[in-house]
Amino acid sequence: MKLGKTRNKVSTEFNMSSMTDIVFLLLIFFMLTSTMVTTNALDLVLPKGKGKTDSNKSISVSIDKDLSFFIDKNKIDETQLETLLLGLVANAENKAIVLRAEKSVPHEKVVYVMDIAYRNGIKMVVAVNPK
Repeated sequence: MKLGKTRNKVSTEFNMSSMTDIVFLLLIFFMLTSTMVTTNALDLVLPKGKGKTDSNKSISVSIDKDLSFFIDKNKIDETQLETLLLGLVANAENKAIVLRAEKSVPHEKVVYVMDIAYRNGIKMVVAVNPK
């Protein structure tokens, strides 16, 4: 009789159930957190329709239907816009620009002013008609 030779055999199989649970939880985590990420290229502070902008504390950039650029009420050349804006907001404690563009102004000109503000860390407010 072979009574003394009983051995406990160790199973060499690998149990994948705990690994699939971890992978499933990681998948859920990344799916939830990826939907919370916003991809805004420009940070815009849009005014509410009933609100009103305090234009005394900020610089106004206007574009009329003839594609003329104005800082406050002074007509300027489009190529000088960035240097003049940087000079005006250099000493301001609240860097903010109010952009007023007519409906007929091409989108390209509005984005040009927004790009200047974004590259230089200036807040932008787009003025709208409250009605």
